[in-house]
Amino acid sequence: MNQRKTCFTLIAILCFILFNCTSCAKKSDTGEDPKVTTLGSIEVTAELVEIPGEIRNDPLYDYAHVMKYKVLTVHRGTLEKDTLYVGQYNPAKSRSTAADARVVEIGGNLTQFRVGDTHRMALEVPIDDYYMGGIINKYFGQVDDPIYWAVWTNRVIK
Repeated sequence: MNQRKTCFTLIAILCFILFNCTSCAKKSDTGEDPKVTTLGSIEVTAELVEIPGEIRNDPLYDYAHVMKYKVLTVHRGTLEKDTLYVGQYNPAKSRSTAADARVVEIGGNLTQFRVGDTHRMALEVPIDDYYMGGIINKYFGQVDDPIYWAVWTNRVIK
């Protein structure tokens, strides 16, 4: 009888775990958190359309890499266009580890930049007012749009 009760308890626990894992897999994450909703003067959800050139993974070189985004939703602030050029600081690092002595107020939960992914970002503009350092901008001379500075970048899961 005791063995039967133990087996029943084990099955109940497994069912509970399976149910919770299944419901987690279906969960949508909008990327909203207290930082992304308060930092920066602009907050958007946007799709990463292009990463021109190669993201350098060089621990001796701190830089911002300008990437192209298509705006899906503007949460705060105003934008004139639905295409943004955004400088991401040290993009080879996850956003949670990208901050350093030079750039303190950046972060987020994004771990890797991939074209086609959607990001919720807190932004400032123009980048030169918020970051003085190396900038890889493959769009230089091709577009006259302002370059935004990514303060906080979270991944959006649909």
